[in-house]
Amino acid sequence: MATTVLDRARAGDGEAFRELTDPYRRELQLHCYRMLGSVQDAEDMVQETLLAAWRGLDRFEERASVRSWLHAIATNRCLNALRDAGRRPAAVASYPWSAPPPEPTRRTEPMRLQPYPDALLDDLPDAAPGPEARYEAREALALAFVAGLQRLPPRQRAVLVLRDVLGYPAAQAAGMLAVSEVSANSALQRARATLATQPPAAGRDSAPAPRSARERQLTTRFADAFEAADADRLVALLTEDAWLTMPPEPLEYQGHAAIAEFFQTRPWWGGQAPSLVPTRANNQPAFGYYRADPHAPVTRAIIVLTLAGGKICAITRFGDDNLFPHFGLPPTPQHRP
Repeated sequence: MATTVLDRARAGDGEAFRELTDPYRRELQLHCYRMLGSVQDAEDMVQETLLAAWRGLDRFEERASVRSWLHAIATNRCLNALRDAGRRPAAVASYPWSAPPPEPTRRTEPMRLQPYPDALLDDLPDAAPGPEARYEAREALALAFVAGLQRLPPRQRAVLVLRDVLGYPAAQAAGMLAVSEVSANSALQRARATLATQPPAAGRDSAPAPRSARERQLTTRFADAFEAADADRLVALLTEDAWLTMPPEPLEYQGHAAIAEFFQTRPWWGGQAPSLVPTRANNQPAFGYYRADPHAPVTRAIIVLTLAGGKICAITRFGDDNLFPHFGLPPTPQHRP
């Protein structure tokens, strides 16, 4: 009988193991990102998943595919991480406000969330989700959807991703989580009900096509207004109910008046004019933000835009400049093309 790749991997052949698992590595990272909301944590969890798979090859009985076996390991590793407060400290507000910000429209719990660079999607295999999936690939990566997932309890989050994003049948998803099918279905219904109350990935159906001329025109107008520190021009590009959020900050601003007041009173536009460098995150237009200060290092952030029709319905700012290498962004600003 011919020796298979799995046989060679079980015999300790590292190259065979990589051949067996590498086709799923990027998909696993995206799965862990949905579970954890962090690109950096997702990569760590992929490493843990592959190590657990290497050590557990002898227990892989081939009753399921390698893909679903790896998804099961990754899901349970993520659940362990979410339960382990020592490894995953609670998100805390971190922006060094030089002056108190305006009163927000609402306050929420601080949320650990990072944007996902589109550059990491380039080598993602075109694996169609199972027939029971409810979300298309683009919608399942939208920033609003991932933020909604982070508000779910861990078990509900896991079963919703396995069922509605990856499309695993109910019995298989329950088996991957080592719970009864009744328990899994109950968790799924609660998760769906909670997500239904969250702000939707607004305007996804009516948003301009990614990288289209309409999208470029709108985002260029945003960048021009932002770099000119022109709040009137900026809010004119927003829907009436647009949101401004800054994870993990618990402050959220909705509507033209609230967002205009925030920008007009913030140091984002103080001193030297800020610069924006285009990038993409979560299949949405985004910018690397830079503001020079002669007395301090360059302030950097990632700004992600959610579009609805010909308007912007959400601006999300991430102040963690450790993300810049993941986006291939330079350490200092460059002129926009």
